[in-house]
Amino acid sequence: MDTRTVGVEEEFILVDPNSGRPRAAADAVLRRGSHGGEGLLQHELQSEQLETGTRPCSSMTELADQIRDQRHVAAAAARNQGVAIAALGTSPLPVRPTVTPEERYVRMAGEYALTAAEHLICGCHVHVAVESADEGVAVLDRIRPWLPALLALSANSPFWQGTDSGYASYRRQVMGRWPSSGPTELFGTAAHYRAAVEEMLDTGAILDEGMVYFDARLSRRYPTVEIRVADVCLLMDDTLLVAALVGALVETAARAWQAGEPAPPVRTSQLKLATWRAARSGLRHDLVHPLTGRPAPAESVVRALVEHTAPVLAETGDLITVEGLLLGVLKRGNGAEQQWDVHQRTGDLSEVVAYAVTRTLES
Repeated sequence: MDTRTVGVEEEFILVDPNSGRPRAAADAVLRRGSHGGEGLLQHELQSEQLETGTRPCSSMTELADQIRDQRHVAAAAARNQGVAIAALGTSPLPVRPTVTPEERYVRMAGEYALTAAEHLICGCHVHVAVESADEGVAVLDRIRPWLPALLALSANSPFWQGTDSGYASYRRQVMGRWPSSGPTELFGTAAHYRAAVEEMLDTGAILDEGMVYFDARLSRRYPTVEIRVADVCLLMDDTLLVAALVGALVETAARAWQAGEPAPPVRTSQLKLATWRAARSGLRHDLVHPLTGRPAPAESVVRALVEHTAPVLAETGDLITVEGLLLGVLKRGNGAEQQWDVHQRTGDLSEVVAYAVTRTLES
């Protein structure tokens, strides 16, 4: 594949601009957002959240423009309805979410009870084009050890129902309540992947293929792999960093497959531990190094990810940009660290939300 396109979906919480509390305003915002060619805004499970989506992009410059444009489109549509968008993985303030009144979501609410009722979380999903399902599965098998590092970089959900969770990404813990979430086994071929999904559906424990909540999966709708492990990032620069690393990671994995290199034989149980550690620690403490399986400083782990993808990033001319973006997040901290810093300074979770509303539209 000459150029792999990359697209990004981001989820946001709709909040009252004065109190910071989530507001069930998605229907009204989407009616506004449907005008002027702004149809990339979408519902999510809860009426207090909104999803944006970029077009498939062939360069980091194009993707950066798309991420910025979609955030501003969503913010303008929200503002017209008296609310604001906040790039937060979870709501810092207590909330009883409101299920979106669509048939599938209502069924999910009935089947999954408290898991669905409390599920107000926001992620960043990166789609990268693949030539075939077999190539896509080969990629999924080879990127597995690197996904926790992406979670650590993006972690942006330390507060839950008015409480400091102690996790950089409590969203990851909430996501883990669903029966099909988390790291996956090695699939080997597209046929084996499809068989695994069909076996999951046959159990009746998930309603449809849309509920295959793997950290990375084949997209149901597009010829892409969809990497879903990241929290929504507070800053657009961090979204761009995650997307650029994912794009390079996919290309690196595809080349390894084409060269006949086997997928790393990492146990799923080991990946679950690494993912938990990334959610707990973010960038503040040690992570599990993807090459050694041992604890290592977070900076060395995320720099190893850049080193792993550096040949592809150098070819596309993006290596210097990615290194600069990484230096930025290492210096100022990811979204979780910024939220913690605001709360430590003010003692007020509504100030955390106000800070996030402002930073959502900044680089």
